[in-house]
Parts: sequence; structure tokens; C-alpha cells
Amino acid sequence: MARPGDEGAIDAFLKPHSASSMFLRSNLAQFGLGLGPDRSDDPRATTFWLAKNGAMRAVFGLSNAGFVMGQALDNDPDDWIAFRDALKGATVAGITGATPQIKTAMEVLGLQNAPYSVMRDEPHYRLDLYDLEDPASNARLRPAKPDDLDLLFDWIIDYDTSVLGSPLNDVTRARTSANAQAHMNSDSHRILEVDGMPVAKTAFNASLPDMVQIGGVYTPPEHRSKGYARTAVALHLLEARERGVKTAILFASGEPACRAYEAIGFQRIGTYTLAILAKPRVIGANG
Repeated sequence: MARPGDEGAIDAFLKPHSASSMFLRSNLAQFGLGLGPDRSDDPRATTFWLAKNGAMRAVFGLSNAGFVMGQALDNDPDDWIAFRDALKGATVAGITGATPQIKTAMEVLGLQNAPYSVMRDEPHYRLDLYDLEDPASNARLRPAKPDDLDLLFDWIIDYDTSVLGSPLNDVTRARTSANAQAHMNSDSHRILEVDGMPVAKTAFNASLPDMVQIGGVYTPPEHRSKGYARTAVALHLLEARERGVKTAILFASGEPACRAYEAIGFQRIGTYTLAILAKPRVIGANG
């Protein structure tokens, strides 16, 4: 397990591979190593484990929300096995990262045949923001307001069920309610308005001073095929560029999303896996 004082070495190891390490780097920067009495109860706060053989070979993490993450450059099953042994007895809700590594992790952790509510190998994209142009649009991007709460609940639950395939049940409703409320308390979420009407939303789900990762982009059905998603993303990234962000990363949910992101200059760099278990599993438990 990582210990105080490891933070700099962890980030130095992950930085050259930031495109597939944004959750790890952002969580480390915001919440630290997830140790001790001051440990945050935020779902994103993460406990870290390191694989070393002299030099660092891999960094692994488990968030409070139960998400497994890793950056194992050699994708050595032995490193994942050591991590599995360290996780024994921990509850896992999902796993995310560069697809080749996540396939190895699933096999080692015994999750390859588990039932999933979401299992997606998604196109992975990058954009250098100096290439980004200001979209010609009369749309306005603004932060979420308290009276947006019901609207955001409806949008998020539609995205989770129709795009991610989450079941429409009490667990999904509770998660949606928490996510909608989080929009009220975060500077990372934006709503796009046209003539005073909300037509789309966007967010950064991981942020560093020089890099952001886009997530939570949604356009309701009645406003689709009008370019609102790519306008929202472009305007949000222009805001970020003004404060010094140089690079944006995202993984796309389907062909329409890919077309929207490619239209503003994103280039595909690989494949990224997002997997959410239908029911959390305890690592090392039988069955």
C-alpha cells in the first residue's frame, strides 16, 4: 500500500500515461492517498497500491465507490495478482482503464464472467486545446443552478438507463439523485442554453491544472442532431483553456458521440473500458 511521501513518485510515474490515468491522477491530487483519520468520504477518494522492483512498475487504486483502477505498463499478470491479494475482502463495484490492462485485471480478479450492468470498450480520444476553435453559436454555457435539480435528475437517469444500460431501479435512482445534487456543488458541470432553454450538459469528471477529462455529456432526445453536445464541450474546453488547461481526454459512448467529438478536433488514441458490476463483488469470496 502506498504511504505518505509516495505522492510525488506516483504522479511522476502516471504523468507520461495521463490519457489512461486521469481518474488516478485527479483523485490523488484532490484527495491524497486515502489514508488515516482525515481520509475523505468522497466516492472518488482512492487508496493506492504500488508494484516495485527497484523502479516503480505499476500503480493501482480502489476508490471509496468501489472502482478498481490501474496503470500497469507491462500488463504483467503477476502485478495484478499481487494487487488482487492485497484487495482480498474488499468490495468492488466496477473497474475502469485502458482496455488491454482491464481485460487482464478482470481475469486475475475473477470478474471476467461476472454480470455487469455496464460493460463498454469505448473509443478513447485526445485533443490539444490550442487546436480548438470557438464555435459560431448563439448558445450560452452556464453553471448548474438549484432550480436545475429536477431537470438534471431526468437527464442523468435517461443517460444512465438508455446509454449506459443501467436498470431503472432504486439503486439507479439513488445514484442519480446523488449525482444531480453533486452538480449543484461542483464547478466542473455546465448547462448549455439556447434562447434561455436548457438543451444539453457537459462536465469534467477528472481535472488537473493542465489536463481535463470530459464526462457526463448529454443532450435530451428532443434537442439532438443540432450540434448542441459538441458546442457545449467546445465552450467548456475554451473556459478551461483560459485558465491554463492544455489537453482534453474523453472516452466516447457511441458513433454519434464520436462524430461530435471528432468534429471539434478530437483524435482517437486507443480504447478505454468502463465496467460496472450488476451487483458489487467481494474479492476473494467464493462464487
